[in-house]
Amino acid sequence: RKVAGMLTLASKLKRDDGLKGSRTSASTSDSTRRVSVRDKLLVKEVAELEANLPCTCKVHFPDPNKLHCFQLTVSPDEGYYQGGKFQFETEVPDAYNMVPPKVKCLTKIWHPNITETGEICLSLLREHSIDGTGWAPTRTLKDVVWGLNSLFTDLLNFDDPLNIEAAEHHLRDKEDFRDKVDEYIKRYAR
Repeated sequence: RKVAGMLTLASKLKRDDGLKGSRTSASTSDSTRRVSVRDKLLVKEVAELEANLPCTCKVHFPDPNKLHCFQLTVSPDEGYYQGGKFQFETEVPDAYNMVPPKVKCLTKIWHPNITETGEICLSLLREHSIDGTGWAPTRTLKDVVWGLNSLFTDLLNFDDPLNIEAAEHHLRDKEDFRDKVDEYIKRYAR
């Protein structure tokens, strides 16, 4: 079903290109042109993403004609967050791929790199990054999904936290931190 949606959008984009050629291109605004660039990129990137999805991730497109809005579910199979299902909402802005997608965690979580309100600290989602690991036009949705997935394993970072309280909790009492993570999973992430 997802592939059919992508094919529908791909054929619509081709059809729109044909129509544009017959009209005066001066009437096409920059933002319309930018959106179609984004949408063309997304058709390719979504196909690549679905072919290379981590086994712990599922992607859902509420509207198959809007590839710029999708949900990601990460179900970690190891570590502190094993057994939880964490929902992320991803919106790809018109200026993509010059700017990163906007991502929010919809599941309440006790995590050093994700606030309880859903803000995420992941360098590749930053437009400007001091260390050079931020967003670049060469990055793709696949990088974003793999990065979000890694926040539950190898990118779990207690040394540079966004949720300082969670990081300090871990530093103070790892066992109690694990208990609170488990409590949040039972309450919010099933």
